Amino acid sequence: MGEKVKVAVDAMGGDYAPAEPVKGAVDAVNQNEDIYIFLIGPHKTVKQELDKFSYPKDRIEIVDATEVIETGEAPVKAIRLKKDSSLVKSMNMVRHQEADALVSAGSSGAILVGGQVIIGRIKGVKRPPLAPLIPTENGVSLLIDCGANVDARPEHLCQFASMGSIYMENVIGVKNPKVAIVNIGAEEEKGNALVKETFPMLKANRNINFIGSIEARDIPKGTADVIVCEAFVGNVILKLYEGVGSTLIKKVKEGMMTTLRGKAGGLLVKPALKETLKTFDASRYGGAPLLGLKGLVVKTHGSSKAMEFKNSILQCIQFKNEHINEKIEEHITDGAAGGKD
Repeated sequence: MGEKVKVAVDAMGGDYAPAEPVKGAVDAVNQNEDIYIFLIGPHKTVKQELDKFSYPKDRIEIVDATEVIETGEAPVKAIRLKKDSSLVKSMNMVRHQEADALVSAGSSGAILVGGQVIIGRIKGVKRPPLAPLIPTENGVSLLIDCGANVDARPEHLCQFASMGSIYMENVIGVKNPKVAIVNIGAEEEKGNALVKETFPMLKANRNINFIGSIEARDIPKGTADVIVCEAFVGNVILKLYEGVGSTLIKKVKEGMMTTLRGKAGGLLVKPALKETLKTFDASRYGGAPLLGLKGLVVKTHGSSKAMEFKNSILQCIQFKNEHINEKIEEHITDGAAGGKD
């Protein structure tokens, strides 16, 4: 690869800032030479963390930012007033094409507001959704939306399906990805008003491979590649997914340590079990891109550690190389996105 992918990392976003964002950035440049990173935050604070590590000095640059947007702040007010915050500065770098992408574990509300106000939406995109990859029996599925639009309308969900299909096909390499809408049953007549109105619109959309409804219990089986829902439902699914996963891993470990026989058996199955459990570790897949913006914004969990920051940074390479924004802009049509904004 010739030109490096430039990623602005909000070094002050998240519960463990700046330590974990900085370590994740260092791990990313040490693993992949195609990355150049801007660490945005108070210069002295960020440098103190950065000095703890060995890394190629010509591929990490600190950009000074004197303010921090805290999680509890009102998003619109914070974006408007804190012009010198690490998040706003990062977004302006993406807007002015000084950086190809932004990775942040900061305030979800501020990221959503800033993404639309500062970076801006692709023409024709009505609502940018957050779309994380979630582990399944068959690999991964895209959950769209998981936190950006809690009051979405049918035309928004149809557009999510189109954007999700483009992402899965071009970034993950799934040909003709299967699209399903989250429902309380498989029958077309089931669901709330939003699902009932959206279903026939998805069915009529020739640009996607719509397979119908999907119940929550079938999501981990990998029945669908793109799982469409509004953000309230999506966020509940995502959080339950993470909670059950971590609890299951904890209980399996406890069970193996209960008896002498369990410990002996645990030693035998440990390698295979470790590898299997690793596939259900959501942090391996990076953060959730905010699709439909003029630049790439990746939102990671507020509790993200270095591994998730690293993987979120690395996923920006393929996103840029596959020209996802251009493909979304090309495929978004009035037919797929109809209705008012």
